[in-house]
Amino acid sequence: MKRRQFIKSSTVFAVPTIIPSSVIFAQDNKPVPSNRITVGLIGCGGQGNGDLSTIMNSAEIQAVAVCDPDKGRRDASQAQVQERYAKESAAGTFKGVDAVNDFRKITERKDIDAVIVATPDHWHALATLGALRTGKHVYCEKPITHLFAEGQAVYQEAAKQKVIFQVGSQQRSETVFRIAVEIVLNGLIGKVKEVKVGLPTGNQTDIEGKVAESIPEGLDYDMWCGPSRLLPFNPKRLHWDWRWCLDYGGGQMMDWIGHHNDIAHWGLEMDKSGPISVEAKNFRYPAKGMYDNPIDYEVVSTYEPGYTVTMSNGLKMGNGNHRMGTQWIGENGWVYADRGRIEASNAEWTRESFDRGPKKAYKVKGGHHRNWVEGILTRNECICPAETGHRSATPGHLAYISDKLRRPIKWDPKAEKVIGDDEAEKLLKSLHYRGDWTL
Repeated sequence: MKRRQFIKSSTVFAVPTIIPSSVIFAQDNKPVPSNRITVGLIGCGGQGNGDLSTIMNSAEIQAVAVCDPDKGRRDASQAQVQERYAKESAAGTFKGVDAVNDFRKITERKDIDAVIVATPDHWHALATLGALRTGKHVYCEKPITHLFAEGQAVYQEAAKQKVIFQVGSQQRSETVFRIAVEIVLNGLIGKVKEVKVGLPTGNQTDIEGKVAESIPEGLDYDMWCGPSRLLPFNPKRLHWDWRWCLDYGGGQMMDWIGHHNDIAHWGLEMDKSGPISVEAKNFRYPAKGMYDNPIDYEVVSTYEPGYTVTMSNGLKMGNGNHRMGTQWIGENGWVYADRGRIEASNAEWTRESFDRGPKKAYKVKGGHHRNWVEGILTRNECICPAETGHRSATPGHLAYISDKLRRPIKWDPKAEKVIGDDEAEKLLKSLHYRGDWTL
């Protein structure tokens, strides 16, 4: 059985089995092209190309297609893949990589096994669902979706298809965060009383963006906007800066909620649950310009065990000098973690060799991207599957509704419904897609 046939059949029957090496490798123990996992990239920006480059380091991977509505970006991504496989191309074993404008030309291909979705947030759901519904494995950047209802649709479809899904919340695969989580899980800090989640400050500009500028040659701007509003073209709404426009992204809060709030949930064992109430406080938006993301924000979420999680751009954490990261505060101590940094009330806890107790957090070997590849090979769940990513982002979705309505939102995390507030429930579950786009 060929590699791609095996992946498709294992998706259908959902058999948790380990693929024999004889299926993947030739006798010289090198993967042959016909047996590799074929991958397509949707979204050829810096993050997408970085994801693809790292994933191509796995010998079992063969990149075969890239997609972006910006021709310059997709051409650069195509060139990156061609350069990586130059030796195989010369030998006649690499047939080239397609560069396409429409993501459906990737999701509908039967010869593609897996897809990386690294588009702006407003495209995550449609590209991901297109891949899932054709039985493809997915690596999707965080936040998993732009809108709450999209997140529900994605994680439910991933479960239905029984594919391997990895959200790009790569901090879960880093040692300092795993150690911090184990400190909390094993009760070293005692009963959790409070959690702080520090995120970046939002962005603003003096540019009004009301008059459309000339669309660059090679950019399909209508396709780039997709299901969201087609705003007057301005390059400062495009690559990278789309984050500050709520039609396309969620500001710094949603850009980072899939990192530090994801780690908070991991330590609190909330990967399939969430808060019982969320209240937005002190949201401050730009007074002028075309960006409409909150510059300052505070979100206080209450969880059933009785503790609160405060997510804000204005926190002081750890030893008091840090503004980013996650800190759990308990009755007997505290622990704080950020990228490359971990502190605790008892420094001994933070040593890798220290025995923090019987509860061991998921330990990734080889990195976040390799964890996805291993998941496809072994059928084992990745460290950050679809529902986990959706649950981590849920407090942010609720916070925007709370801020809009100027009242706290009571939440049933099991049913994923707003309690006693029909207006909030309708707003949360609404999809206002442009044109013929639909889930």
